[in-house]
Amino acid sequence: MRIVSYNVNGIRAALKKGLLDWMATDPADIICLQETKARPEDVDTAPINLLGYEDYWFSAQKKGYSGVAVFTKIKPDQVIMGNGHGPSDEEGRVIQLDFGSIRLINAYFPSGTSGEERQSFKYEWLNECSSWLEKLKKKHPQLILCGDYNIAHQEIDIHDPKGNKNSSGFQPEERAWMTRFFESGWIDTFRLQHPEPHQYTWWSQRFPSVRLQNKGWRIDYINVTTPLEKKIKKTAIWPAIKHSDHCPVFLELTK
Repeated sequence: MRIVSYNVNGIRAALKKGLLDWMATDPADIICLQETKARPEDVDTAPINLLGYEDYWFSAQKKGYSGVAVFTKIKPDQVIMGNGHGPSDEEGRVIQLDFGSIRLINAYFPSGTSGEERQSFKYEWLNECSSWLEKLKKKHPQLILCGDYNIAHQEIDIHDPKGNKNSSGFQPEERAWMTRFFESGWIDTFRLQHPEPHQYTWWSQRFPSVRLQNKGWRIDYINVTTPLEKKIKKTAIWPAIKHSDHCPVFLELTK
């Protein structure tokens, strides 16, 4: 099972930048997208289906905002829209798919960069997510949680930790949430295989030179629960793929 997680920052814009051509290279069996900013009726899905992918969407009630989608060549046994948390489901932040004994969760975590109100919503969302995941693990021990977490966990995950110590996405409370998350039975799949620095998945668009200089943040993850640890075969970040201000992250699991 080859999985990609990719915040496309608007799928219609990404398609204009060659997303479909990249998908035609068969980068993964399952492609999980965040921040689609579209509904399925807004996109011509026929070319996606011609590549062998079935498409599943969970969009925000507000047009042109948030949203997640999954394109998969492996037929899921079940697809669940949302996670039952009303404020989250209104914003189209979670979609779940079952593949045998594995449940894959594609999530777009809230950002708090627009102000205190959204930062408070982010903390509420994180707390709700923790409770939900703990309950889910009891029923589905083999979980994959991929997506844009909007949190850089450690200093190694951000180019300027000192300058960003008070920035949303690197605040102590957010980082502490991530620490508790990993201590509760989740594996940071990328860090397991790649302990080296300067590995990022997002770069600010305010200054075009930032990506060229690799002054980024690692805020996109594909993490698994400990029962899947032995199945982790390969992980990667693909900064050369540029349809968005993010880049894809990759995980391959053995059977």
